[in-house]
Parts: sequence; structure tokens; C-alpha cells
Amino acid sequence: MKRYELGDVEAKFADLVWGHAPVSSGELVKLCEKELNWKKPTTYTVLRKLCQRGIFENKDAVVSARISRDEFYARQSRSYVKERFDGSLPRFLTAFMGGKKLTPQEAEELKRLINQSREE
Repeated sequence: MKRYELGDVEAKFADLVWGHAPVSSGELVKLCEKELNWKKPTTYTVLRKLCQRGIFENKDAVVSARISRDEFYARQSRSYVKERFDGSLPRFLTAFMGGKKLTPQEAEELKRLINQSREE
């Protein structure tokens, strides 16, 4: 199973790539230097790790996303619920809510999402 986790540094880097992809590796080095104060070796080390994990691809000196930001975080969320709550969305939501009351708007939005995703 692929790891769908990013540390803080990896998340900042990933956001840069997702925001600019496809991007030449040279331009990515410049972006990382400007935005993250990284040197070239650091950029390539983090890029290599995330390519190995199937998140990005560096082909012919062009970096592109193999999965979108939204898909990555959806997979990460599913993995978290599976690992921590035995895959039980109700158990996760109970823990997440922690006694918090929903606003009427939040309740309606959740109802809409549940109705959309129900198995027919």
C-alpha cells in the first residue's frame, strides 16, 4: 500500500508542484529556492521521494502530477479512517465532532453529501 502522508516540508513542496504543474525541473528548482529557500539538491531529493511514492513524475525534465491534490487528500483521508477507526466513517465522525453541535447549514450539507453517495 502506498503511503498517502506528507510531512510539513513535503506538503509545502507538493503544493508548489500542484500549483505549477506541469513545470520544468529547472523552473521547479527556482521556485523552491524562492518560496522554500531550498538549494537544488534538496529540491531533487524531495522530488525523487515523492516520485517514488507515485505522487509526481519527472519525465524528460518536466515534473507533473500523477494524482491531483484533491485525489491525494481523499486517499489520505480514507487511509486514516481505515487505519485509526477500522474503516468506520461513523466512528470517525463521532470522534471528530467531539460533542460539537452542527449548524443548520452544516447539517444540511452533510445530508446532501450522504444522499449523493448512497449506494443505489
